[in-house]
Amino acid sequence: MSELFSTLLFQNTLRTATPVVLAALGCLLTQHVNITNIGIEGMMLTGAFFAVLGSWLFGSWLMGLVFAMGAGVLLGLFYYVFVIKFGSDEFIIGVALNIFAGGLTVFLLRTLFQVKGSFSGPGIVPLPTLTFPLLAKIPLLGPLLSGNTLLVYVSWLLVPLLWVMIYKTPLGFHLRAAGEYPEALRSAGRNPNRMKCLASVLCGMLSCLAGAHLSLGYLRMFAENMSAARGYVAFACVIFGRGNPPLVFLAALLFGFIDALGLRLQKVLPSDLTSMAPYVVTVVMMVAVVLLEKRKKKRLARLSR
Repeated sequence: MSELFSTLLFQNTLRTATPVVLAALGCLLTQHVNITNIGIEGMMLTGAFFAVLGSWLFGSWLMGLVFAMGAGVLLGLFYYVFVIKFGSDEFIIGVALNIFAGGLTVFLLRTLFQVKGSFSGPGIVPLPTLTFPLLAKIPLLGPLLSGNTLLVYVSWLLVPLLWVMIYKTPLGFHLRAAGEYPEALRSAGRNPNRMKCLASVLCGMLSCLAGAHLSLGYLRMFAENMSAARGYVAFACVIFGRGNPPLVFLAALLFGFIDALGLRLQKVLPSDLTSMAPYVVTVVMMVAVVLLEKRKKKRLARLSR
């Protein structure tokens, strides 16, 4: 048991949870402006590819992040234009985006790198690992707080920053008003569509950064469909956490823990069974949310009588 629940397990938890955290933080922004974005799966996959492309072309992890965020801006604008400007169904556009991203990355992989399945090489520069000597000396927590890649710490910082921005600043008030009371926001002289555009672009950037962590931080390669439904898990975390950044972060950590635990249990259980565990937990989370909502509605109905 001590070998199973070791420091390495919790290190893997943080590393596995990071892309889900970043994508979920982006998704909760669109959720607050009343846009249901299930296209983050495709955004993550696109970000993973362009992060590798930028890193490989320029020999720089920073350019990899720039390429990924640039792709995120374009995808965020694409989603905004079709869903808000053209009034298309957000679920159809999200599914179309996911399918498009899968086909695009396969096409570019074979066209630019002349390979099938995956691409890796010494030309890909991974994300830097940050070590803090003082933190590393803290018993038990030291190995968890120090020695992680850059985007792990970025995801931690974004949680309180987004909470403050959403609930304690005028910009956050306008974002929430754009989703809940768009006519009132328009009456106050603000354009709710601008807030929705901002949320969609930020969602695209954060989702593509999540993909960049997969290809430059978690691994040092790109593989077809390497996002592996993490975008849908991130969406489930947003629903479970009710759009609150700290709760969404905890939900993503739970996914990361189950995923990391499943990898270690492969020594004693079939890999097909352990790989299912994180997604089973995600389904259970969604069912729990539905049951809680029904219970809340019944309670409100009793009080209203």
